[in-house]
Amino acid sequence: MNSRRVAVTGLGLVSPLGDEPGDVFSRLMNGQSAVREISFDGPKRHTNVAACAPFDATRHFPPQQRIEHLDRVTLLALAAAAAAVADSAIELDDDLKRRSGVSFGTGMGAANALEETFAQLLLRDPDRVKPLTVLKVMNNASASHIAIRYGLGGPDLTYSCACSSSACSIGEAYRQIRHGYADLMIAGGAEAELTSGFFKAWEAMHILAPRDGANPAASCKPFAKNRNGLVLGEGAAMVVLEEWEAAVRRGARIHAEMAGYGSSNDHQHITKPSVDGQARAMKLALADGGLSPDEIDYVNAHGTGTILNDVTETMAIKQVFGDRAYRIPVSSTKSMHGHLLGGAGALEFVIALLALRHRGVPPTANLELRDPECDLDYVPGQGRAAPDIRCVMSNSFAFGGTNAVLVARRA
Repeated sequence: MNSRRVAVTGLGLVSPLGDEPGDVFSRLMNGQSAVREISFDGPKRHTNVAACAPFDATRHFPPQQRIEHLDRVTLLALAAAAAAVADSAIELDDDLKRRSGVSFGTGMGAANALEETFAQLLLRDPDRVKPLTVLKVMNNASASHIAIRYGLGGPDLTYSCACSSSACSIGEAYRQIRHGYADLMIAGGAEAELTSGFFKAWEAMHILAPRDGANPAASCKPFAKNRNGLVLGEGAAMVVLEEWEAAVRRGARIHAEMAGYGSSNDHQHITKPSVDGQARAMKLALADGGLSPDEIDYVNAHGTGTILNDVTETMAIKQVFGDRAYRIPVSSTKSMHGHLLGGAGALEFVIALLALRHRGVPPTANLELRDPECDLDYVPGQGRAAPDIRCVMSNSFAFGGTNAVLVARRA
């Protein structure tokens, strides 16, 4: 089977920094952070910062739609998918619908509905559980509702690989089109895990950054000497992928060409990242696109802000790019929008595509104290013009060892 080219024709966001892609990118370039103090009922917490999405469901759904039957993660996903489809200006006729599908990623799924259900069982009345609970909490609910909304009869797939879920979903959607199984895919992911219980569970792992006493917005410090953990975020990001020739024939605005995808597994530890595993995913993505390391002009790093991740990723980038690693801009935008877990890869891939469009690379915020072990060009503080940028890479690495790397080039 001949490989087909894949175009990115639609972008949709519901992010902590806003919904309009151009505005989000402008805020990133200025080093603006969405991290804020938050509050929960219950016991005192070690940390109380996160990046919440300013999402009002009534702006996105008509009054007659029973949004109470959908978890917040599904509402976020539907809103981002609608924005991506609108941006693509695609007209879905019956033939195209049969050849179109959904590829979705989430790590935690319907966290809000799960927590509400346990509260009902344990704190209120165990004999009264909402009859649609199963349909609300199943991990494939978001993908299914997107497919139903647009009448798509092709693949309808959900990936749950922790922090690389949505990067995998986009990569696998790309393969569906590239190898002829589908002509169009709505792909991406979402996370809405900022509930009291899930937040406490993450806090119990001792990897959440405490609030920065001087500036809570600066609590996430990827690659810095004084980094001390990740900051959770929520939101959704979706893209529309199309077979290249079909997109050209209909006169679509093509944001970028999806050029490569690599996936690997660390196979050594449930949480400890592997230099070789991460490097292997980057090498596979380059090989998939027929690209050399010299062709990558920007890397949107996984860059969580944890002690181990940032050193490991730095070493993996050096292994792949050699001496050129020191000349490639690498940044972690998680410093500003937080870690969307299963939705992170999709959001950061869209940000990498926006870097192509706007010919600039966003910064790593809050990087004031340099770590000798993290010695690459992380674009500290403010974004940087990149007039010659042509090819970008987005890294996503996960608990469980799943690594996913996406590469795109200027159309």
